[in-house]
Amino acid sequence: MPLFRKGPYKGGIIVKQKTVREHPMGKIGARLVGHEDYANPGRYIVGLEGAFDASLKGKSGKRLKQKIAKGQWKPVYDENEVEPQDGYDIVSTINVNMQDIAHHALLKQLEIYEADHGCVIVMEVATGEIKAVSNLGKSKNGGYYERLNYAVGESTEPGSTFKTVAMTVALEHQVIDTATVVDTKEGKFRIYGRTISDSRRGGFGKISAARALEVSSNIGFARLIDDAYKNNPEKFTSQVKAWGLGDKIGIPIKGEGAPDIPEKGAVNWSRNALPSIAYGYNLEMTPLQILTFYNAIANNGTMVKPHFIKEIRSWNQKVETFETEVLHEQIASETTINKMQDILKNIVKRGTGKSLYSENFSMAGKTGTARTEYANIVEWNKDRKYVSSFAGYFPADNPKYSCIVVIHKPSTQKGYYGADVTGPVFKRIAQKIFTDSPLKAQVANVDQVDASVQKDYETYYTKVQNAKKKVPNVQGMAGMDAVSLLENFGLKVKIQGNGTVTNQSIPSGETIKKGQTIILTLS
Repeated sequence: MPLFRKGPYKGGIIVKQKTVREHPMGKIGARLVGHEDYANPGRYIVGLEGAFDASLKGKSGKRLKQKIAKGQWKPVYDENEVEPQDGYDIVSTINVNMQDIAHHALLKQLEIYEADHGCVIVMEVATGEIKAVSNLGKSKNGGYYERLNYAVGESTEPGSTFKTVAMTVALEHQVIDTATVVDTKEGKFRIYGRTISDSRRGGFGKISAARALEVSSNIGFARLIDDAYKNNPEKFTSQVKAWGLGDKIGIPIKGEGAPDIPEKGAVNWSRNALPSIAYGYNLEMTPLQILTFYNAIANNGTMVKPHFIKEIRSWNQKVETFETEVLHEQIASETTINKMQDILKNIVKRGTGKSLYSENFSMAGKTGTARTEYANIVEWNKDRKYVSSFAGYFPADNPKYSCIVVIHKPSTQKGYYGADVTGPVFKRIAQKIFTDSPLKAQVANVDQVDASVQKDYETYYTKVQNAKKKVPNVQGMAGMDAVSLLENFGLKVKIQGNGTVTNQSIPSGETIKKGQTIILTLS
């Protein structure tokens, strides 16, 4: 066409380049990844992108422009043009297979129980690497979407999952043993003018402390902890805080919820405070903070800091590596940890989590059911609202992953106990990870050969060192991996379809030209 033949100057054609944001996994994990500040496009304020914006954003380029009409400018191409500099790449700890499993397991249960919102976290026991985080909230149209980071930011009363913490404190202080007998009466017990109830009508009678945790007896824990610490409650709360459970973990993602562990003398302290704390009320923690403690039990007493990023890269060069950070070498003695591990296994075998038990696959953990929004107890009794949870790890005998599931305000007509609402999500995730799908890294490691693709990162990066200006062969690679690799080579990439790369518009081995675009066909 004549206009094109005259070029950008005489033809008058102005070409504008526009960057389009793509989500290869759809909206799965979108809140964790992050999004723009809608009032300030280009500025990322939440998620990993908000936390690492300074590393990701790079530097803007410069180009001389000439005004040709009101509000119209055309670029002047000359030697003074400064190309923009790419930001660094961040390599997350998220495993896309596990993320997909967690997302759909949570979504299914939210829909079944018509719940308001929920979250799931999966953590690698030994390292603290977060392998999956799903946050789903109900919208006005009834669908569930990633809206808020409940896993990190929502601090609420944990309910019975905190009994594990209380039991660990008491065992470590040797004020009780697993065989200590506590009388839970007939399911109701009045203490300091307030009545505590157990979920089982008729109660559990006289049971051991270990059994009290297995059946999640509120009365049992209120009496055990109050009898042991009523004359010195600071000893109990100080131990909880010594493990760091009274402080934020200190993750880079913005908006971490602050825990609240009250102490004697505080505004929210009363004679009933300690018995209430014993079974998970009158204190607040986030799901991530609770999981960090359970992960320590699974890790034989070593508490590690949860982290979301493995490393920061510039092309194939490591700029910064994030290693495992140990918060506490040993939160309790080997004897105490072994006892807690046995009880958590027995909860699944014969306690409140027995519906999860499988002879073929071992799990350990604790159910939780807590009232929520009950400040006006009269109104609450008309429309009861609960938070259901399950925290634990798997496999029980050789823990690889820890996991917490929290679901807020399920329909009470369908069920609200942790064993019924969140337990099945935990079980589905655990079994799916270990039995239905192979364990794969979310992105092929540059030092690891993957037979499922034609060429792996190690091969590609070796080629880069030998011929940095050559187009690599990406056929057979997953689409998202191919895009990442080609962009690191300085190419602009367009994709057609979904899946793995079956064709590339520029053959491998050709010299890369500045600003060149390559089209990938996926199927």
